[in-house]
Amino acid sequence: MIDLERIRQIALSFPETTEQPHFGKFSFKVGKRVFATYNGPHNRICVKLAELDQAAFCSFDTSVIYPVPNKWGKQGWTLVNLAKVFDETLIDALTMAYCEVAPKKLAALVKGDQYG
Repeated sequence: MIDLERIRQIALSFPETTEQPHFGKFSFKVGKRVFATYNGPHNRICVKLAELDQAAFCSFDTSVIYPVPNKWGKQGWTLVNLAKVFDETLIDALTMAYCEVAPKKLAALVKGDQYG
């Protein structure tokens, strides 16, 4: 099972990412924009994805990755079940979430590292 320390390790590896409290949860931000939150009691994270990325991730298994079931989900906010997700999928989801909210120059650095 993936824990908060693993999420921190991944999220804080992205340029200019900070960890801050956000409505009683841990959040990871680039600048002032949140790209992921961690909810320990529910053993999941919530990531901000582009609509197409959300559709792609959710097409694999909706017991692992699924849209937030309200208006936030329609804006790309996506839940990830940490008891079921593979490490590689989590890395991809956090990377895509970071790139969705990061300034273009920072996103390009991460995309270059990940896919270049």
